[in-house]
Amino acid sequence: MSNPKHTLFWMTLFLGVVVIVGALIHKPLISAFMANWVFNLLILGVLIIGIGLTYRQVFVLFPELKWIAQFRTGHAGLSVVQEPKLLKPLARQLGEDATKDRFTLSTLSLRTVLDGIHSRMDEQREITRYFISLLVFLGLLGTFWGLLGTINSVGQVITGLDMSQEDFGKVFAELQEGLLTPLEGMGTAFSSSLLGLGGSLILGFLDIQAGHAQNRFYDGLEEWLTGVTNLVDRVDSEKDLS
Repeated sequence: MSNPKHTLFWMTLFLGVVVIVGALIHKPLISAFMANWVFNLLILGVLIIGIGLTYRQVFVLFPELKWIAQFRTGHAGLSVVQEPKLLKPLARQLGEDATKDRFTLSTLSLRTVLDGIHSRMDEQREITRYFISLLVFLGLLGTFWGLLGTINSVGQVITGLDMSQEDFGKVFAELQEGLLTPLEGMGTAFSSSLLGLGGSLILGFLDIQAGHAQNRFYDGLEEWLTGVTNLVDRVDSEKDLS
């Protein structure tokens, strides 16, 4: 079975590149972040939690691989190995035969075990997919929140202008001063969109890598079970032919 360490390497390398790029353009990023630091801090917090969840999807495979390696030795000692979470249906299906490298499963039982393992991995990925959508949603929410403040501020500026004055320079100065608040709202809107969409792209790439690691684990598990399992229905059919 493939080693998830390769996936961790590419995930960490990608995050390193993101950090380097962020350090190179830190000044505009800080300005965008401070435009609405409370809302943007929420987006950053969601991104950090999502990154932790994607790494957890990969780290959870190591105990499973260790359990399989101990099982395939054919020796006792599974009790000292951490109990598998994804492979719990398989461990329960084997029962007392867990110390043997050859076992018997019917085709239906084998498919049931594999479907249970696949559904467990899908449940883990659904959480990270939700966080990806949540980042996009928070970015759009910040955009509409900033635009709402901009529209209200522009309306107040327009209604507050006194066009009866003969000094148009003074009117223009009041207009220029009044537009500062709407511009701050635009900064809030676009900074939230920038962080939300950027965070979703980062988390999306990590989720793809974690999904590849899980798929390779599942494919290797399926190949191993198919190769070492003496299918009950196949044995019964051979007996009937004889």
